[in-house]
Amino acid sequence: MPSNNILDAYITNLPTPQNALNLFQGEWRSKLPEAYAPLKTTGQAGLFEDDRIAWMLQQIGDISGQDILELGPLEAGHSYMLEQAGAASVTSIEANTRAYLKCLVMKEVLELQRVCFLLGDFVTWLRREQVPHFDLSIASGVLYHMKNPVELLELLAKTSDRLFIWTYYYDKEILANNPNIPADKFAQGQETSWAGFQHTLYPQDYQAALNWNGFYGGPETSSCWLPRQTILDALVFFGFKNIQIYGEATAEHPNGPCFSLLASKE
Repeated sequence: MPSNNILDAYITNLPTPQNALNLFQGEWRSKLPEAYAPLKTTGQAGLFEDDRIAWMLQQIGDISGQDILELGPLEAGHSYMLEQAGAASVTSIEANTRAYLKCLVMKEVLELQRVCFLLGDFVTWLRREQVPHFDLSIASGVLYHMKNPVELLELLAKTSDRLFIWTYYYDKEILANNPNIPADKFAQGQETSWAGFQHTLYPQDYQAALNWNGFYGGPETSSCWLPRQTILDALVFFGFKNIQIYGEATAEHPNGPCFSLLASKE
């Protein structure tokens, strides 16, 4: 049984960055960039050297001096890449308390200077009357965790003229043929409308994933997915004229079809 002795919370060896990383041993999703070897996490995802963000930066060009909004930083991998690329500021909002604490650990370990991590719900933050304008917004791995994903697209359209998204999307045939996805995970589509945009939502249940300490889904037991074309149509509806697509993965991705996109109003 776990000990209740408060003294077990103390570290008695030499202060090191590895001590901080070990606080979340077994829960990390990502590995540190090569520049920080031999420090180790227990994760394997290359989010600190992510080709999706590298592609986005290649399309945009120099981001020096730009202010960036990041939703759901997870473990600060993309935050690190944005600072390395020269962003003037990165405002990064995380609702999951454990993920937020991991981001603070990474901020210290990686000595991030221009990233501000905020703890709270980014939809509530974006709904405020006065939200700063950002040169770029990044919503990687968050759209499919929303109850109302189209609302999030509308809110992001109001705060930035450029938007990067990586997301899963709903495709009945692909999901039905994926052996990793339970047959009862998705409910029947629900016709709805938001801000004049008519669309269909496909509710999904997190199921057993909620039992893991490393769960990084939405704040409720379920969320709603959108079909691929609906995502593209919504972006156009809210003013994004130019959409570039990268990294399309359909049947081969274990968690469902997904893609990256960079949308611009220019």
